[in-house]
Amino acid sequence: MIVLAAGVVALASPYATEVIEYVPGTNATEGYTTAAAAIGEPTRQTAGWPSGNADVTVFNSTWRTTEVVSIGAGGHLIVKFDHPVLDDPANPYGIDLLVFGNASFGDGDWPNGLASNVYSEPAHIAVSQNGLQWFNLSGVAADDLFPTQAYVNTSGPYATDGTVPADFTRPVDPAINWSGKTYSQIVSLYNGSGGGGGVDITSTGLGWIQYVKIYQDSNDTWSSDIDGFADVAPEPMSMLLIVLGLPMLSWRKK
Repeated sequence: MIVLAAGVVALASPYATEVIEYVPGTNATEGYTTAAAAIGEPTRQTAGWPSGNADVTVFNSTWRTTEVVSIGAGGHLIVKFDHPVLDDPANPYGIDLLVFGNASFGDGDWPNGLASNVYSEPAHIAVSQNGLQWFNLSGVAADDLFPTQAYVNTSGPYATDGTVPADFTRPVDPAINWSGKTYSQIVSLYNGSGGGGGVDITSTGLGWIQYVKIYQDSNDTWSSDIDGFADVAPEPMSMLLIVLGLPMLSWRKK
């Protein structure tokens, strides 16, 4: 939420809105170098195989050239939100930021969906208030856990019938045990979340950030694929308390 003037409020986008800089790196995947692919809402439907479309699920990641941007060895991507992303303890699990890639669970019971491992191409994450001074995040990587789940009611891991969008601003509980779980069990464990790597910015000491950088080491032999960034929404009860408090704050200022 952005306050423009007294009584005038503009709704900020929950997703990153601007690419500041993109350096592909030495081994970025050919054809996947459109940085704007990482702006806006993460992908909900991707190309099917061998044709048509398919819902993005934890077993069926996005892979069109227009849907993800590749970051190779020594490369980086810097994006900006149109508002400060707060370090908010009211957020679910204390997570403030979500980074979406095209990681997926390996299917140990294809095509039924049984999570045997995670296919990921991890990259480092750093955050900043001004795009100049950067703070690296440890214990979390981009294009890793948790794979994207675009809809809460897609009937199977490779189906195209989802109608109820998952929430891309709600993180997955980082404590879930996904290994050996079926597709339906994982969707249940996601509890309405659309996935994404969860970032708690508390460790940086910053009260808020507005820039995010994804980068690879110069000796990496893989390239990371990025699909989007989201500002985590606080729990509904916390939002209700904030809204109820607004009239009181207005009254007290008079």
